[in-house]
Amino acid sequence: MLGLPQWIKGRTSRQAHVALPEGTVEEEHGRLGFFGAASHLYRLNAPTGWTSVDGPAAHAAMDLTRLEIADELWPTEVLRNEDLSIGYQRYTQGRPEFLRNADGDLLYFVHTGTGTLATEYGPLTFRPGDYLVVPRGTTFRFEPSEPTDLLALESRGGEIGLPDRGLLGRHALFDPALVEVPEPDPVDEQGEFVIVVKRMGYDTRVTYPHHPCDVVGWKGDLAPMRLNVADFRPISSARYHLPPSAHSTWVGEGFVVATFAPRPGEEDPEALKLPFYHRNIDYDEVIFYHQGDFMSRSGIAEGMLTFHGAGLHHGPQPKAVERAAKAPAGPRQIQEYAVMVDTRKPLVVTDAGQKVDLIGYAMSWSER
Repeated sequence: MLGLPQWIKGRTSRQAHVALPEGTVEEEHGRLGFFGAASHLYRLNAPTGWTSVDGPAAHAAMDLTRLEIADELWPTEVLRNEDLSIGYQRYTQGRPEFLRNADGDLLYFVHTGTGTLATEYGPLTFRPGDYLVVPRGTTFRFEPSEPTDLLALESRGGEIGLPDRGLLGRHALFDPALVEVPEPDPVDEQGEFVIVVKRMGYDTRVTYPHHPCDVVGWKGDLAPMRLNVADFRPISSARYHLPPSAHSTWVGEGFVVATFAPRPGEEDPEALKLPFYHRNIDYDEVIFYHQGDFMSRSGIAEGMLTFHGAGLHHGPQPKAVERAAKAPAGPRQIQEYAVMVDTRKPLVVTDAGQKVDLIGYAMSWSER
């Protein structure tokens, strides 16, 4: 509970994540996604050093590139709860129908491919590393110019928007002016055009005799948006390992999306240089690996997704710890792009997610 005093018992470090007592590892037992009450426990053994894990709370990983999907109408769902659906979509040629989701806002992350997101507000071109936000009720269609893979989030509650940066100021991580919206490009075309409206999970097909992207102008504060991770300027510290919440990018009702982008690593020899062990007990954690060298994981490739449910510890795997210990002293650069989704309500794995599950992932912390 916030407001309680800080107690110090036994052998601890003076500063969290810095100069751990010799022979110990640090674990953070925290609440509310690194914003709430927390304690740091200094253990003789890594809390992920289990010899077996058996049950539904076991960590999971999925290779989304193995999903047998192509040009389906809506994303294939792999994780879900009441507030959020996490899925994957693959376009090879695209589809003729336009889409309109009445169930929630959509957030796409472009993993591979280029093309155009056609919307009634106007077109947005896309490339790898783009976030594309499609507000609830917007008419749109993906028009890929090459095979395209997308991580897809559907917010079933409130709107998806930008987080409050607090004392860092609203220009931290990226200037909001970098968030782009479409310019009208009306299409005056007659024919037969179908819009598929999804409401309460069911599709309704609406046919028009004219092209739906016939808007000549618009004004307001609601529109599709595009933001590329190459424009990120992450917050970092040479003397302290920042929590994932420092990289928050989008927020929705019951979840937050963070982006791990290339950034300077910690230089202080006493500071932790890998994510600390933690059991972020109020949130489930999902990470989609887009590109680069993923510093805290081994055996994870681009296009894979990990799912760490609340309750079990997680943190760096042994091989990542070994790599960090052998790294030369001095300045270093972390080269990774990944998307993290933390959800307030527990997620469940769908049948589609189970089909691409990486068996034995929970035991990867025991591999040497």
